[in-house]
Amino acid sequence: MKVRLVQNGLFTPVEDIAAALVPPANGFYWIDASVEDLEMLQPLFQLHDLAVEDSLTEEEQRPKIELYDTHYFIVINSIRFDDEEIFLRALNIFLFKHAIITVTRQKINEIRSIKPVLWEEEVNSADRFLYHLVDMVVDNYFIVGDRIEAKIESLEEDILMHTKKSHLNEIIGLRSEILWLKKMLVPQRDVIWALNKKELRLIDDQLQKYFGDIHENAVKITETFETFRDLMGNLREAYQSSLSNRANEIMRIFTALTTIFMPMTIITGIYGMNFDYMPELKSPHGYYLILGIMLAVGLSMTIFFKKKDWF
Repeated sequence: MKVRLVQNGLFTPVEDIAAALVPPANGFYWIDASVEDLEMLQPLFQLHDLAVEDSLTEEEQRPKIELYDTHYFIVINSIRFDDEEIFLRALNIFLFKHAIITVTRQKINEIRSIKPVLWEEEVNSADRFLYHLVDMVVDNYFIVGDRIEAKIESLEEDILMHTKKSHLNEIIGLRSEILWLKKMLVPQRDVIWALNKKELRLIDDQLQKYFGDIHENAVKITETFETFRDLMGNLREAYQSSLSNRANEIMRIFTALTTIFMPMTIITGIYGMNFDYMPELKSPHGYYLILGIMLAVGLSMTIFFKKKDWF
């Protein structure tokens, strides 16, 4: 757990966490904690039991905002995509007037990369810290969305060029990930709407208006992933169509080969009969003549099918 006094974007480490209980003359306290630290933080900051219970027991939480007397409890989900699976990391936030506590189970990129933003924007209040943190989390969804779109395009091209059975597993897996993520995007959009529209005494009235821009981005993200769901349906249809075309292509080749060898089979069948009186059987060049006829028939039919683009 790290405790920092943030003043105009500058960080000062604080050794005694009890100092964060008293509002500073300038700036605010940021406590970056893990879920294990909640046992110590709860009695100090009077964190609500339900909020602490949610943070401790639920690894994948539904985004929400809970308003208590002295603080707000906000849950938003950070996103990560490793080209195979989508990961959501719950970011639990306890917002006070003079302090903010961020609680996570795993490392979250936005927590590590927010420091330069705070310094550049000279952030001096806990609510402005919340604004920039939520903004960074939502912006990261656009980055992940671009990577998912590139993954879909690459998968589509690969299916059209070289259809494999493994492609179906990829399609089903990615589609289920997108559907699962979409269920989380709607409540997260609603949380940001509440930060923009609800009467929240711990957030400055002027700052609340800026959450409207984040809400618009959240709406765009939701619509984008709705589009991804449709694209995955189209991708599955393309896979099935490619398999059907491939089967038709194989059947066409087999049909052509069967047709080519059919006349040869008839010729060999005729001359394979064991009659005593077949004049051609006594011919000294009959064997080579029949082979030549069979070869000529085969070549002529092969050329015919080539022109018809059957091979």
